[in-house]
Amino acid sequence: MVKKLKAMADKKAANPAGLLDSALAQTVKDSAQQIWLAGMGAFSKAQAEGTTAFEKLIKEGTSLQRKTQSAAEETIGAATAKMTAMAGEVGAKANAHWDKLEAIFEQRTAKAMGKLGVPTAKDVSALTARVDALAAAVAKLGGKVPAAREAAARKAPARKAAAAPATPRTAARKKAA
Repeated sequence: MVKKLKAMADKKAANPAGLLDSALAQTVKDSAQQIWLAGMGAFSKAQAEGTTAFEKLIKEGTSLQRKTQSAAEETIGAATAKMTAMAGEVGAKANAHWDKLEAIFEQRTAKAMGKLGVPTAKDVSALTARVDALAAAVAKLGGKVPAAREAAARKAPARKAAAAPATPRTAARKKAA
């Protein structure tokens, strides 16, 4: 193109009459037309390739989103598992502390009740066994045992065998009889 314009400029210099002015104008017009068509072709090509490039970008974005989402789900799963384990540990420690607190409370309550003279369940069981033994001893000596005690004595024969040894008063009564 440049060569054509240069050649025309040389011809104009050789022919100053103006005949070449119309040829130069035609050449410039043709050049402008070619530039316009080249621009239109570039636009068309960019438009066609732009659509395919846009579709490729969409596919790549979708793929990247899937990868990111799966990585996030894995991270969330790991974090959930870790938090569950930590919650279990905290719960176990809390239970251990509650058990210790409960034991301390029971010990202190028993100590306070002991200071107040309140008998324990063990003391009551021992006394019940002694009463049963005494009732049996009275029955052997010919006394009458109250009906409620007699029924209780029949229900718990094992307690009679494990009765406490006789007190000095009981031993003295047996000798006198």
